Amino acid sequence: MEYFIVKWIHILSATILFGTGIGSAFYMFMANRRKDVGAIYFATRHVVIADWLFTTPAILVQLATGLWLVHLGGHALNDFWVIWGLALYFFAGACWLPVVWMQIKMRDMAKMALETGSPLPERYWKMDRWWIILGSLAFPALLVVFYLMVARPV
Repeated sequence: MEYFIVKWIHILSATILFGTGIGSAFYMFMANRRKDVGAIYFATRHVVIADWLFTTPAILVQLATGLWLVHLGGHALNDFWVIWGLALYFFAGACWLPVVWMQIKMRDMAKMALETGSPLPERYWKMDRWWIILGSLAFPALLVVFYLMVARPV
């Protein structure tokens, strides 16, 4: 029973992590394409909140339950799929950490532009490009992690 409960929590947190990530990315990406400062501020403000409420806890739960499942399943930490799953998990996390920082800065720039009636600074759009690049790297990495969790190739 322990294995199934931990697996359920792991799957639930993976769903929250992936769903929040793709949903937040979609809304922020679309708001940025409209270039409407009010919409951008709304999106960035809520993406930052979603990261703290949903993404961060799910990331922590994923690691804990994933390692717990490896143990409960009798797998070794040096199994091919475990090594690659962890490597890609940490790679996606390394992409996500600067994105979180950028989203906070982007939110603050959007708030300032909205309050002053000025356009977003060029720095905002540079961060937007990096935000897209890092997200484009993390997304496929997590897709491969999903594959490795399910298939567990030797």
